[in-house]
Amino acid sequence: MVNDNRITDHPILSIPEMEEISFYWNGIKLIARKDEMISSALIANGITIFGHHHKDGGAQGIFCANGQCAKCSVIANGVAVKSCMMAVTENMIVQSVEGLATLPEADEKLSFEPIEHIETDVLIIGGGPSGLSAAIELGKKHIKTLLIDDKNALGGKLVLQTHKFFGSQEDSRAGVRGHDIGKLLAEEVLTFPSVQVWLNSTAVFVFSDKKVGILKDGVYKIVHPTRILNAAGAREKFLRFPGNNLARIYGAGAFQTLVNRDLVRPTQRLFIIGGGNVGLIAGYHALQAGIEVVGLAEAMPSCGGYKVHADKLMRLGVPIYTAHSILCANGTEAVESITITAVDKNFQAIAGSEKTFACDTILIAVGLDPLSEFTLEAEAAGIPVDSAGDALEIAEASSAMFNGKIAGLKIAALLSGEDSNPIPTDWYAKAEALKAHPGITKGYNNCADESGVFPIIHCLQEIPCNPCTTVCPTNSIHTEDGSLMTVPLYSGKCIGCGKCLLICPGLAITLVDYRKDAEHPIVSVVYEVSNHSVKAGDKLSLNDINASALGTFEVLAVQDYPKLHSQIVKLSVPKAIAKQVAGFVIQAAEVSAPLAEPIIPQRIADDAMICLCERVSVGQVRSLIRKGISDLNQIKAITRAGMGPCGAKTCEVMIKGLLREEGIPTTDVVPNTKRPLFIEIPLNKFPDGSVK
Repeated sequence: MVNDNRITDHPILSIPEMEEISFYWNGIKLIARKDEMISSALIANGITIFGHHHKDGGAQGIFCANGQCAKCSVIANGVAVKSCMMAVTENMIVQSVEGLATLPEADEKLSFEPIEHIETDVLIIGGGPSGLSAAIELGKKHIKTLLIDDKNALGGKLVLQTHKFFGSQEDSRAGVRGHDIGKLLAEEVLTFPSVQVWLNSTAVFVFSDKKVGILKDGVYKIVHPTRILNAAGAREKFLRFPGNNLARIYGAGAFQTLVNRDLVRPTQRLFIIGGGNVGLIAGYHALQAGIEVVGLAEAMPSCGGYKVHADKLMRLGVPIYTAHSILCANGTEAVESITITAVDKNFQAIAGSEKTFACDTILIAVGLDPLSEFTLEAEAAGIPVDSAGDALEIAEASSAMFNGKIAGLKIAALLSGEDSNPIPTDWYAKAEALKAHPGITKGYNNCADESGVFPIIHCLQEIPCNPCTTVCPTNSIHTEDGSLMTVPLYSGKCIGCGKCLLICPGLAITLVDYRKDAEHPIVSVVYEVSNHSVKAGDKLSLNDINASALGTFEVLAVQDYPKLHSQIVKLSVPKAIAKQVAGFVIQAAEVSAPLAEPIIPQRIADDAMICLCERVSVGQVRSLIRKGISDLNQIKAITRAGMGPCGAKTCEVMIKGLLREEGIPTTDVVPNTKRPLFIEIPLNKFPDGSVK
């Protein structure tokens, strides 16, 4: 078996030299990279089905890559583990889970070691953008802080982001790529002696005696915090549709983890469901990883993400189907195709509008749910608790960093006994702007002149972003009222430096230069998918902001900016279209062609799985709701929905959605009684020799 699914050429990420080790999959010797997760090693070797469910024999594979579900479970050295959270080791014996796993013999030589107890002023759960930003502020104030994260590196979702960030340079490092921001924050937090960092550490529960159980590198410890900051992030939502139990249906976070953290190409042909920023950005990341993006479907009439993200994806050749949703996933064990359908204003499928596309993977990007468990547990235990980032409110990482900074300053002031509010008044307005949803879309306000050189700003939607206004050396780019949420405008004297092109996170600025030939000006377009090579002499199909074709023109030159991982492509075009040029196509139209005949499912929507762990269908739960049952615990007792290894982390949201669909008021729904532990832990981790 050949591990040919490694990414060996990437326009943004360097390809490090990695030590290789051997491991065994169902008796076959394979090669992995040292310290990578089992799931990534398997997918790199072309293995995407990790086992089969004991109830229906359905194929199991990765979904979240974040330890939140249990679809990726395997047997590693005789123990059932989540393969996305367990690193492969030399000569590890990994086996697929076929039916019910056979448990290992009980170990009669349990070690009864005392459990270590640690005291700290602040416990931060989560080492992502908000947790790191808060820890830095606490470190500056010399507050004793323990920062824990369940991954083997700090940064959270920043590690997965290869695009340049929005926001402002001052408050959120706008114009810097997310993975670089993660490294900068991680390096800074480690400079503070008062901040201790635990990696590979998962918070298990906040107990009623005001203690927090933490599993650190497989060793159980107890932490006694004065305060807690929940910066644990969010988990991805799933969807109800026939075929949602097939393998190779990924959450966006799992996909980005594979391609951007582990440099593994998990698919050749990808279809995306969800047009928020997460789905749009994942599509762009897929192109950078050399993956064909067949299309993207969004149920709303327009994408909920930033317009510049959607525009960029369409210009590169990826069709976006708004007012469309998934009808079904098709395949025997794993995804082989997807059928989408147009939907009406009530999100009901419109018969006759079905289209089927060949693809091997479906990416689900339909939103996130805050990881609020630790906040609720701390409140119940009486521990002062704050939240930041997605654990507080779902927003962009630029917002998470800023509200994490605010949370850190607030906590430091409370613990230091400061009387005054340490947060500058204008910070609250900035915080609101950074988390704001996209505003209205305006028309172009381009320079009427057709001489000299100047930028064309294709960013027409109000979004929280302004690095182009701060980088311009002649101060010729500004916003209407100077605020973060208004559309940038050009007026002044451009010198043609191109700085605004290279810093724009949305790749939404071009440069038009009439100085050499007013009839055929030179248009400069920024480009950063260089593994789709573009060179002088190539002929490119140019398009406007809406991806409408403008004609085919020859590339005059390509300027490389290796430190910025960007290129500027220069083309000579007729002046009639010069200001309209916004980009060019790199993906052939045939990639996205639908099949001649759509595949219409014989199954109905109620056949979809609502609980993947226990294989409970939508129809089973719907029938109980129609009998008057709105208690999630009763539904669980009858169907086992929510009783599986993920602990209802995936199905509860879908069941609540089904209750709303059936007209049950939220106030009438009795919530699930949460499990006392956040994750599964072997019992032999808990014995305490200090207890007699």
